[in-house]
Amino acid sequence: MPGPYNPGMRFFAFLLTLTLSVAAYPSSAQEAVRPKAPAREQPPPPKPVTLDDLFERLSKAGSEREAEGISKLIERRLARSGSDTADLLLSRATQAFEKKDFPLAIELLDRVLALQPNWAEAWYRRATVFYQIDDPVAAMADLSRALKIEPRHFNAWTGLGHILMASEDKARALEAYRRVLKINPQESSVQTIVNRLIPDVDGQDL
Repeated sequence: MPGPYNPGMRFFAFLLTLTLSVAAYPSSAQEAVRPKAPAREQPPPPKPVTLDDLFERLSKAGSEREAEGISKLIERRLARSGSDTADLLLSRATQAFEKKDFPLAIELLDRVLALQPNWAEAWYRRATVFYQIDDPVAAMADLSRALKIEPRHFNAWTGLGHILMASEDKARALEAYRRVLKINPQESSVQTIVNRLIPDVDGQDL
């Protein structure tokens, strides 16, 4: 004898039948009808920051503090030759320089330059040692080599300016300092020197 009509039980039975039929459906078919999520586009990897990028940022720095941070990054790049041996020798030369063992520093830098003759930083470092032992001619020669390799080496331009100032060649010193400011307009100490030199060389041909 059939029981009383129960719409809730009928609906439950319908759901049970539907569930069983879906479960029995081949999984591959289920996957076929299932909409695929759109593939996410991977962002391109960031481009490495080049030395040119850093010099560009330095020229547009909005404050002296920002410029100082960028300058340090540039100095670290310039201090890497790509040769582990040359880098190690440069590090030892720097230690010798700090200990005022200038002959050893020059000897080590000679070896560095024999390995890496196109490394501007090594020429600059040896020029610094020559200047310390009162050999401005050798120092200027090394600074010229450094700047020929890397014309944006602001420390080399600054060193050249100091040597020219010491020899009372104010016109050429001013030119060297202006090159520094062209590379790093936020270099306030150099700007102060330029401001003092301009009246002295006003009207002279640079």
